[in-house]
Amino acid sequence: MKIIIVGATGTLGKKVAEAFASKHEIIRVGNTKGDVQVDITNETSIKNMFEQIGAFDALISTSGKGPFAPVNQLTGEVFKSGLLDKLLGQVNLVLIGQHYINKGGSFTLTSGILAENPVAAGSALSTINGGLNAFVLASAPELGNGIRINAVSPNVVEDSPAYFESFPGEIPVTMEKVVKAYEKSVLGILTGQVIKVY
Repeated sequence: MKIIIVGATGTLGKKVAEAFASKHEIIRVGNTKGDVQVDITNETSIKNMFEQIGAFDALISTSGKGPFAPVNQLTGEVFKSGLLDKLLGQVNLVLIGQHYINKGGSFTLTSGILAENPVAAGSALSTINGGLNAFVLASAPELGNGIRINAVSPNVVEDSPAYFESFPGEIPVTMEKVVKAYEKSVLGILTGQVIKVY
């Protein structure tokens, strides 16, 4: 399979790319590094990425960021930065990518545990992750040509110790478990699912 991994240069993306690289053709996409560069907040940049890569079989997005800030310090502008990046950025990978993906292909987006288990200063990311999960659920029945879509929703991962204190009471998940969730989405038959990794 020809698999595009957006965010392939990040902590999670690197591990996912390594896992798929032994058996598949991987196109590593990053913001400033990788085989191809993309700014997921910019629709023209996303279109250019797909034009450059051409037809593909699967897209995995481990990309996107959002603000971590208490509600009493949040502003609409700060909130919007996350909506445009992690939420709309990943949604646009699907909206634009559906016109380039091969029949029977798949999209796998990344949301996160905060959609269901909020933490202090995480309201923006809870909203973003919940929105991604809802988009996957609602868009799956409408994608034609046997195209599937899922989201992987991981807990805080063991390779991101800087975030541990922000997730009190949570046991960090192994990268191996998270990678297996992406394999389940790409190589399996599920669609319209949120694959939780706790």
